[in-house]
Amino acid sequence: MLYIVIPVFNRLKYTRACLDSLRKQTNPNFRVVIVDDGSTDGTATVLAADYPEVTVLPGTGSLFWTAGVNLGLRYALEQGATWCMTMNNDVVAYPDFVARMMEAAESRPPALYGAFELDASTQEPIYGGGWLDWRTGSFRNLLHELTPEQRRGLHRTQNLPGRGLLIPREVFDRIGMFAEKVLPHYYADYDFTHQARLAGFEVYLNFDAHLGTYPEESGDTQNRQRKSLRNYYNHLFSIRGGANLRDFTRFARRNCPPRYLPLFLVNGYARRIVGYFLR
Repeated sequence: MLYIVIPVFNRLKYTRACLDSLRKQTNPNFRVVIVDDGSTDGTATVLAADYPEVTVLPGTGSLFWTAGVNLGLRYALEQGATWCMTMNNDVVAYPDFVARMMEAAESRPPALYGAFELDASTQEPIYGGGWLDWRTGSFRNLLHELTPEQRRGLHRTQNLPGRGLLIPREVFDRIGMFAEKVLPHYYADYDFTHQARLAGFEVYLNFDAHLGTYPEESGDTQNRQRKSLRNYYNHLFSIRGGANLRDFTRFARRNCPPRYLPLFLVNGYARRIVGYFLR
């Protein structure tokens, strides 16, 4: 059985759209678990009234992404889940999304699978996997290498985000949960998928499984759009800061090959410190 785990904090309209898209799936063989981490916009009331099929787990109000996901995953595994999927509430799943993901999952040995992300408003490609260059800190984007005709089927990738990430139970049995103590919010998904690769699991981007996303709605994107010294500080040091230097350092030390670590850190710090003003 597949369990889909969605951590939420407010943004009820996105949660509704996400759940409505899951109700329209051609493959309905899954259960949804929402971790509501202290929402103040009526999320709990609406979920209880309008989405009785969803299991809602209350958070402490300070879980952030990683601990929230882990809370839902532990529940799913206790219920006997054979597959788990992490999903953010600000995505919409195309009707055949679950079917396409499970078809891929059942076609080969246990592996991790991510989704092809499209802008929900324009349908332009947003994310299609890729590889980190540990020497330069740059990202080799598969979308830049594949023609539209080649963007189908499965392509190996190095890391995957937690938006629509399909994980077999065997991965948790081998490497444990997401690293909530080390990476409470950002980088935890990339860390988890890379640790799974190091443990011997393949990681794929499934170009046949589509998710609609809202790239302009992420907290880090909005922070960049409203530039100020306070937001710059938050960008580099807040738990929700997309360039959090502490968490970037922890991610690098856990994943970067030792011979490249100094160069990766220097390049990474420079990109984060300067990049805020260049975008």
